[in-house]
Amino acid sequence: MTHVEHLSDQIAAAHLDRRRNREQQRQERIFNDKFRTIGVDKDALDHQVKERREQDQREANEHKTYVDDLLCSDRVACILDQRQKKDERLLNETIVQFRQQFQQASCRREFDLNDPELLKKQEGMQILPGLNGEDLARKDRLRKQQEQLRAWSLKQQQELERAKQQLKEEVHQNEQSMLSLDNRAVELQKMEEECKRAAAIANKDFNLALAAEMTNRRRQEHHEEDENNQTDILNQLNGDLLTENPEQSASVLGLSRLRRDLYKGMTPEELQMYTQYQQQQAEEKKRACLEQREKELQDYNMRIASARAALLLERQQARVNKELRRAMDNTNKQLAQAHDAQTKHLQKEYINIPDERYFSQFNTSSR
Repeated sequence: MTHVEHLSDQIAAAHLDRRRNREQQRQERIFNDKFRTIGVDKDALDHQVKERREQDQREANEHKTYVDDLLCSDRVACILDQRQKKDERLLNETIVQFRQQFQQASCRREFDLNDPELLKKQEGMQILPGLNGEDLARKDRLRKQQEQLRAWSLKQQQELERAKQQLKEEVHQNEQSMLSLDNRAVELQKMEEECKRAAAIANKDFNLALAAEMTNRRRQEHHEEDENNQTDILNQLNGDLLTENPEQSASVLGLSRLRRDLYKGMTPEELQMYTQYQQQQAEEKKRACLEQREKELQDYNMRIASARAALLLERQQARVNKELRRAMDNTNKQLAQAHDAQTKHLQKEYINIPDERYFSQFNTSSR
């Protein structure tokens, strides 16, 4: 009875074995670094690896094709170079053979323009011929070459001395122009200072004249006030003496009532004296008005003269500023021309001129 197994037990055992095998396989996949595939699309990775290998192979094939083309081009260039050298050598040999056969010295018309048959006439004369390839005119040619080199060196020295002299003259001329400009600037500055000094003196004189005028006016007003006070006092005293009613002099009506009653009880001599005194006061008042008008006219003329002087000073200052501006513009123009000339000279003398790329390599860090 113990060895009898039911079908359900067999099915359960088979199912357990399958689960055990599946778990063992899963553990092998998980704990094996080489075949771990959790969370990764292995087919996509294999496809990417295949594409990368194909791309590397394609690039290697292209590089090989390019290298083969370069080698072929180099080989063709070498062949063409050798062929060109060979053609040049054959051409030179042909030219030499042609000259030896058809361009002999005795057959040249330019050998001696006066006597083309000179060599044929000298065939009977005993002349020591030179060796084949010997240069008989070597000494004359060397002498002429030395003379030519000497002439060239002398010419170069002369040109160098001329350039140095021209540079000295330009420097001297530049210094003279700078001195002249400095002197002109000093003169213009002195003129400006003189204009300012003249304006200050004119302003000072105007202020002094105005102060004196105000002082005289105050003094005259004070004097007129004193005279008026004295006149009022005299009138009051005369009124007290000549008025019949003494209480009328102390009336609150003032001087107008006193002067209306002043003629009562006066003798003709006193009345004449009083009339002359009034005429004298009227003339003094008229004279004071005339003097006031003259002073006002003088003040007006002085203001006009000061305004004219100020206008002239402003115009002179504007002319001075214009001259200064013109001198500054001329100086800037001369400096710009000198800078351009120096730049052109440096460009002629120096080929490799430092540019922005040369200066940009400095001060690139904070150290």
